[in-house]
Amino acid sequence: MDARLEAIRDTVLARNPGEAEFHQAVVEVFESLGPVHDRHPEFLEAAILERLCEPERQIIFRVPWTDDAGRVQINRGFRVEFNSALGPYKGGLRFHPSVYLGIVKFLGFEQIFKNALTGMPIGGGKGGSDFDPRGRSDAEVMRFCQSFMTELYRHIGEYTDVPAGDIGVGGREIGYLFGQYKRITNRYESGVLTGKGISWGGSLVRPEATGFGTVIFTQEMLKTRGSSFDGQRVVVSGSGNVAINAIAKAQSLGATVVACSDSSGYVVDEAGIDVALLREVKEVERGRLKDYAERRGGVSYVDGGSVWDVDATVALPCATQNELDGDAAARLVRGGLLAVGEGANMPSTRDAVAVFQDAGVLFGPGKAANAGGVATSALEMQQNASRDSWSFEHTEERLTEIMVGIHHRCASTADEYGQPGNYVLGANIGGFVKVADAMLAQGLI
Repeated sequence: MDARLEAIRDTVLARNPGEAEFHQAVVEVFESLGPVHDRHPEFLEAAILERLCEPERQIIFRVPWTDDAGRVQINRGFRVEFNSALGPYKGGLRFHPSVYLGIVKFLGFEQIFKNALTGMPIGGGKGGSDFDPRGRSDAEVMRFCQSFMTELYRHIGEYTDVPAGDIGVGGREIGYLFGQYKRITNRYESGVLTGKGISWGGSLVRPEATGFGTVIFTQEMLKTRGSSFDGQRVVVSGSGNVAINAIAKAQSLGATVVACSDSSGYVVDEAGIDVALLREVKEVERGRLKDYAERRGGVSYVDGGSVWDVDATVALPCATQNELDGDAAARLVRGGLLAVGEGANMPSTRDAVAVFQDAGVLFGPGKAANAGGVATSALEMQQNASRDSWSFEHTEERLTEIMVGIHHRCASTADEYGQPGNYVLGANIGGFVKVADAMLAQGLI
């Protein structure tokens, strides 16, 4: 790393102790930016990096609620409004026991670059809570969401900060959050949240967008080597919204997705995952992959273990951060891996990324490959602002255009900086330069 950037990095890490995920995200970006500062010394002079690594606003609040037994529960809520140089803060809410400030800051930092790559006028932010919706009744989830929004509402708005969903926050949670926002503010401000239901301001394709977009980006990478998804053997981690839609899109393009996972284990289905059954088990019944295996028949279910033990030519990690380590990456490479498209945020460790790049595997980092979700959220905001709704076909076409554009931006930037095929460098520099130019233009703020 450039010595000038090392000094800035060390300061950032020291000012944010104990936030391992945020440190990882910062270091990964810094490692790409040396060539940029050689060409643009004005970025260093204006302390762009120091400002970029310091959120514009960090909000932490108490969330009290009562469970079905009448017991008072206390959780912690977060919203990190990281950078608004390109537009209102935009990024999801994550409800999961692992959530703490470092997780939210890592996600918000990544979101700055991701949102910039889409070409849409949106800044970067993220939020969430250590609340776990799994195993909770609808009534408990509603009470939690209402309490959470009772504090959050004062910090958000369609021109200020626009949250969406993430892990643990789907259509049910967005509905409860939006209802409470409307109740408190007495405004039907559709653009304040995205991921809404279709009948009350949502956008077609938004539920599918992150998974679809990941596959579209990966398809574009494969095209650079004269290949496609047709005939590929694919392994997907996770079995939530992103994973299910990535599976559906990959199989629509001719791939066979042979494995997916949840927190309990993974299933191997050599005939190809039955998407309809998977949706029924996971989205309707909120069941486990073990239930899918029992009802599907003729498949293998592995309790525990790693889905990355299954050989594949394309891997789509769609579960959570740091789920794929260097050892797993090496196993995949030995099994004939050609490409990785990250559907989750930073699911590959730094060691894993190094293994993939050293082996010549096409690697699409999450800030580029999974940007389809936030891009379609921005399309939802457009529809809300114009009091309009678009067809599925038109919205999917716009999503495809955006993802192809992101791939082109990453690939051309990597070429420009002398590292063709390095999508990590291309994504980091492509997103950084766009935000840095805007920050310079807006003065010292």
